[in-house]
Amino acid sequence: MGLFLIIVLIITLSNSEPNKCPEIVDDNTIICQGEEIKDYPEMLLAHDNSLLAIAPSTDMGFQVLGSLGSKRNEIEEYAVEQGDSLSSIADEFDISLETILWANNMSTNSIIQPGQTLIILPTTGVLHLVRNGDTISQISQTYNVDSAEIIAFNDLQGGTDIYIGDLLIVPEGRMPTIRPSVESIPLANTYLMHPLPGSTVSQGLHWYNAIDFATGRCGDAVYASAGGTVQKSEYGGAYGYYVQILHLNNVTTVYAHLSSITVSPGENVLQGQVIGYVGYTGRTIPAGPSGCHLHFEVRGAKNPF
Repeated sequence: MGLFLIIVLIITLSNSEPNKCPEIVDDNTIICQGEEIKDYPEMLLAHDNSLLAIAPSTDMGFQVLGSLGSKRNEIEEYAVEQGDSLSSIADEFDISLETILWANNMSTNSIIQPGQTLIILPTTGVLHLVRNGDTISQISQTYNVDSAEIIAFNDLQGGTDIYIGDLLIVPEGRMPTIRPSVESIPLANTYLMHPLPGSTVSQGLHWYNAIDFATGRCGDAVYASAGGTVQKSEYGGAYGYYVQILHLNNVTTVYAHLSSITVSPGENVLQGQVIGYVGYTGRTIPAGPSGCHLHFEVRGAKNPF
């Protein structure tokens, strides 16, 4: 059965579009756009020969509510426990206290409470939301870090491999006296349509400016919340298969944990166009089919849902 599945996938690869992703397949590993995705026990074909990934189970501590990224550049949400302090949390994750304060817009006078969630970077440094006109060189100067460090840590292909709305980790970065502004563009109530009609909110506002939607089923169509240009449609660590769309006002939307993707980078999409299907790829809680949901982010504006 395993050999048959590999043969089917290789045949499909030869006829698939670029966003169908797998380049090399064996029993336990897929190479997706240069990234090794391990321990995928099963891959199925669905939705016009796009790949449907059946995600493996993932062991996570209960205090970690979600992660983004891959390898060691994952960003975590940590639920504060009784007896925690900001300093003890920094020590636990081996990052500086300032890193926690900057990522959570806090000061040394801030008080934390059990159950409160904190954004935890994987290394000492700064998180930067890419804005219109940003360059790696400018970002490196802002945080007093070598450009090569930013490129390497974020697995970029080079100094131009960034998009408006990207979240970059700046390792060992120092927050300048005047912090870079994070513009929040006001949007009309009708600007963004619901990306998963008929669903309910399975998790309220969380990292990063995201709402989770679920219908109790896998495979439901996910729609572009507004018209725009597809920046990314790929596999992204804990995001699983995801799509990132840039809209005319420099707001970006992100649709994660998809089972399959129907659009490609550079493609212009219309509001309400199907861009993928609900799944549980990447890291979901719970793992497996019971974790099927859509993680929907809005970057650069308020999430209206």
